[in-house]
Amino acid sequence: MSAIRLENIRCLYEETIVLENISFAVDEGELFFIIGGSGCGKTTLLRCMIGLLKPDQGDMFYFGKNFLSEDVEEQRMLLKKFGVLYQSSALWSSMTIGENISLPLEEYTTLNKKDRREVIALKLAQVGLAGAEELYPSELSGGMRKRAGLARALALDPKIVFFDEPSGGLDPVTSKEIDKLIVEVRDTLGTTMVIVSHQLSSILRIADRVLVLDHETRGIIADGTPYELASNSSDQRVRNFLNQS
Repeated sequence: MSAIRLENIRCLYEETIVLENISFAVDEGELFFIIGGSGCGKTTLLRCMIGLLKPDQGDMFYFGKNFLSEDVEEQRMLLKKFGVLYQSSALWSSMTIGENISLPLEEYTTLNKKDRREVIALKLAQVGLAGAEELYPSELSGGMRKRAGLARALALDPKIVFFDEPSGGLDPVTSKEIDKLIVEVRDTLGTTMVIVSHQLSSILRIADRVLVLDHETRGIIADGTPYELASNSSDQRVRNFLNQS
């Protein structure tokens, strides 16, 4: 069974069609990138997939269940299977890292304070930030904030983690470290990873498969492994994107 399957999705932004005829599937445990040039609809598609934007038409299946046709309670249960790492990490600056990670645990579980502390410690250890519970986001580097954001995204042991530009704003060394961490989490936990990115180095380094979106066609122009598409895609736009020097 696919972890994710989208069928004939159309997304609007202020009554303008941004994406249409979007159909694809993502296997469980796959490291799947959504790529393309600026304005092609990558972030819009991500917002649809995590429930922040309702598609104008189509169906979205997660583990065989159609998210858009389920009732509110079932949608909430499906959302518990998602983790999200936003481009800015989206950590609450007034809260410690431990308090940030505790938020989804308080919202979606009945764990007591002691058990939440144990989960927080475990998640921070998983991302290489053991002992950072009492630090504030402002005390962390950009790469460390990404790690803390990922720890929060993993708090509920999600089946799928969505990333919006995880390497955005990071230097090449830190970007490579974040890529390595994403692969380690996937390999350790079997988590399906969906990553919106324009970072070619990350795409070529860790993607199992890429979906290429295009602004003009408002849809998918390629789907496959990055190296196959870079060499053999029949679409010159795809080859140009994946062979940037």
